[in-house]
Parts: sequence; structure tokens; C-alpha cells
Amino acid sequence: MAIKRIGIIVGGGPAPGTNGVISAVTIEAIKAGCVPVGFHDGFEWLAQRYTDEQHEMTIDEVARIHLDGGVVLGTSRADITRDQQALENTIAALRKLQIDALITVGGDDLVRSAAAIERETRGAIKIAQIPKSIDNDLWLPNAVQTLGYETARHTGVEMVKRLMEDARTTTRWYLGVTMGRPTGHLTLGIGKAASATCTVIPEEFRKQTVSLSEIADIVEGTIIKRRASARPFGVVLLSEALVEHFDPREVEELQDVDRDAQGNIRVTEIDLGRKVKNEVQRRFERRNIKVTIVDKTIGYELRCAPPIPFDAEYARDLGYAAVRYLVRGESGAMITIQGGEFFPVPFEEVIDPTTGRGRQRFVDVDTESYEVARDYMVRIGEKDFLDEALVEKLAESGGLSKADLIERFGKSAH
Repeated sequence: MAIKRIGIIVGGGPAPGTNGVISAVTIEAIKAGCVPVGFHDGFEWLAQRYTDEQHEMTIDEVARIHLDGGVVLGTSRADITRDQQALENTIAALRKLQIDALITVGGDDLVRSAAAIERETRGAIKIAQIPKSIDNDLWLPNAVQTLGYETARHTGVEMVKRLMEDARTTTRWYLGVTMGRPTGHLTLGIGKAASATCTVIPEEFRKQTVSLSEIADIVEGTIIKRRASARPFGVVLLSEALVEHFDPREVEELQDVDRDAQGNIRVTEIDLGRKVKNEVQRRFERRNIKVTIVDKTIGYELRCAPPIPFDAEYARDLGYAAVRYLVRGESGAMITIQGGEFFPVPFEEVIDPTTGRGRQRFVDVDTESYEVARDYMVRIGEKDFLDEALVEKLAESGGLSKADLIERFGKSAH
């Protein structure tokens, strides 16, 4: 059956380059003799069986949007798999609008809805998804990046550069809590590229739970080591995903904190930066050392940034490839580009069979790339305790005795 009408749906948080996908899909669909239909606000209205929140896209409408930030169609986190009625409503609305194929643009949450539509319609509505996420946390082969990550990282680096200059100018510390869950890709990517003083991500702890005290130890040690080198300022980046690894007994807000449509903790409601800042400042104040720390969230500013050339080109390639894939009569895959070639990855390879969501990709802390990142950070480490003179200097800078310094940081340095 020839594809006549191709729907476009964006789900999840905004990500740079999304408009480029919408533009490329629209143009290529029309060139292929199809009608592109843009659905407003993701699955939000389809889940309620509404069919009027959509419109047929035109080339004039999308001709120059590929360099714009935001999402012209809007987006939502509506998950049609959480309610069978929502799934049935969505399929009924798509059939009423005579949608033959659907291109979804999103990450690990959206792919569950996309796969459900293909499964329930037995392929009558063909599906292709474009991997979009500033978190870069969706599993894809050969470390393929998700659309929007590079622009978000670039924007974050520019922000951190300014914070670093302000820190130097005013002799203070910034604690930047960077968006991205449940992995540390974005935080580490920004920190490594900007040469932030220190970057802390959940993967480095290699365990299920992380305590506020452990994070404060790292930040305190970084400040002490910088003071010992006569540079009492800097920027520490913390991944917001650290909150998801806290023991609820330690952070009581987690007991009743709001969750999103997928049941994930709204980590932005847990003030990680303030908690760590207060703890670290309290430690120094007990030793009569004045340290000025400012907590800063680095998050929503990244999502709707205009795409850098990498993502603008990447978006066009992905949109084009998705249309060609569907027009060939194929279905049920994540569209990727590997080695300059378009490569569809079947949903069954991307989806976690246990959760039904997309498989998640975590930072591999055993790689040489991560080793480079750690070597350029300022942290109290194992080698520091081999230098007796340095140990004395660190202890003096931190207002601690040598014995207290070794007790506090010696074990965690290994």
C-alpha cells in the first residue's frame, strides 16, 4: 500500500534541531507525493480522540525553521501506553485522519508509544522514530548521539565559561546543577569541554544509592585543593540525576515529590545545589573559613536553543531518512546515521523488554575518555597522599589536621 499521509509527532522535552526534522520530513514527504500532517502537542490530543489539533504542513511554512529553536508543533509527555483507552483513542483518531505512517521525534519514553501503535495496528500504521534528547541517554549502537545533545552541550559550555570568569573575578564558587536524567552524559560533556573545576555524575559511584555527604565530600575536597594552589574559586558541576540515587530516608522531599507522566521524579523540584552548598559552607564555617558558594541551575536554557550547525545538518539527514524509510514500505525502527549512512535500528533492539521503554545508555566510566575527564578535574585523589608536603598544605588550606584530612578524604581517594 502506498503511503499517502505521514503524521509528525514530537514527544518529551524540547531539543535543538527538532524544527529541522519537521522541516525535512515535510519537504521530503511532499516531494515523495505524500501529505505531511503535523500533530500539535505530541499525543496529548490524540489520546483524547481529538482530530482537530493538527494541520497539513506546507513547504512555505517550514522553509526556514530549521535554524530556529523550540518546536513549532509543540510537544508533550503524554504516554498513551499507560492507559489502554488512550492508546485506542489515538489509533482511532489516526485512522479517522487516514494516517498511513507516523514519524515520532523523541527519546526513551516516546518509543514505547510508537511501538505500541505499530503493534496494535499490526503494521497498518507504519512507524519510524527519530532519536531526540539533550540527555543523550537513549541506547543506540556505536555510540550514536541523540539529536539536540551537541547544541545543548555547546550552550551549556558557553554558560559555564561565563560562570568560570565570574568565579575568578569575584573569588567565589559556583555549583552548577545540570539537567539530564537519569545519566550524566550532558553534565560530563559540558564539564569536560568547558574544563570545569570538577564534575560529579551518578555513574562514578558504581552503586544504587548516593548520599548527600559523599557529594559534599567531593566538593569540599575540590575547594580545599584549589585553596592549596592559591586559586580559591571555581565551578563544580553536579548532575541533577544524582538526586534519583539518594536514599529517600536522607532526603525527605523524595517521599512525596511530584512525578512526571512516566512516573519519574521531577528532579528539578529537589534543590540539589542548595543542599550541597549549605552542607559544604557549614563545614568550612565550623573551621572559621569563609567560602562564598552560589548554586545555579543549568537546564531549561539548553532545550530551546537554536541548533548549532552539527544538529541542523543532523536533523535534516534524519528527517529525510525517516521519510525514505517509510515510503519504501518499512516500519518499526529508530532512524540513525552511522558512518555517514542511514541505518534503521529495529524497535526490539532499542526497547527494554522489562520496562517497555527505550533502553538507556549510561556513561561508561571505564573508558579512556572518562579517564581524561577525571585527570583534568581538581579533586583530592590517592596520589595526593603520597606527597607529605602536599598533605600538610591541603590540611592547612582546609583548616584540618593531617590526621583529620586523611580520615576525611583518604578512604574516598582510593
